[in-house]
Amino acid sequence: MTPALVFDLDGTLVDTAPDLLEALNVILAREGRRPVNPTDLRHLVGFGVRTLMAEAFKMTGGPADPGQIEGLKDGFLDYYRAHIADGSRPFPGVEDTLDILRAEGARMGVLTNKPHDLTLLLMSKLKLDTYFVSIFGEGRMPYTKPDARIFQDVVREIGGAGTGALMIGDSLTDVKTAHNAGAPVILVPYGYTPEPASTLGADAIVATFAEIPAAVRRLLGQPKRST
Repeated sequence: MTPALVFDLDGTLVDTAPDLLEALNVILAREGRRPVNPTDLRHLVGFGVRTLMAEAFKMTGGPADPGQIEGLKDGFLDYYRAHIADGSRPFPGVEDTLDILRAEGARMGVLTNKPHDLTLLLMSKLKLDTYFVSIFGEGRMPYTKPDARIFQDVVREIGGAGTGALMIGDSLTDVKTAHNAGAPVILVPYGYTPEPASTLGADAIVATFAEIPAAVRRLLGQPKRST
């Protein structure tokens, strides 16, 4: 059985915090707000850009006027797009582990609430796109995580329907997505969720990205392939 593995992006595959934080603080400074710090960012990432902007403004001195949000979002996206891979890098072990999974026959996709065009741009710049059969960011479909339909869309596109599908992420949103779709979920502990991964109801938690192949085999009941 060839597994279908669906990965989150920010906080799971790639440490995008440096560039997200810079772009967000540029916009906050333009509006006379204080900057947010990396700890603050853990509460903001993963829910889409509008939510990111709205919550950042609440955090730094009161909510933005609802009529401002679209302009703030556009300014953030313009800056972030121009600096999307200045400091963002794959987490340790990601590329080596994806090589192993690909060699073992896994079919892999990415499912993120990052805007779809930015997802494609970041993955291309970091040369991660070649690992994945399917990539779904916000806007590709009219629904997003944790809606089960978008997980099923990814699995179907990578040809994994009926082969055993599994979500790999870092947040409660990823857990809800998997559980809504009736799939198991593995969490990494180093991502951007404000709650400890151990409290989120995952089927497995790995200490490092390199442990994912073994965790996949355990959850999907697969023997280790001989080399």
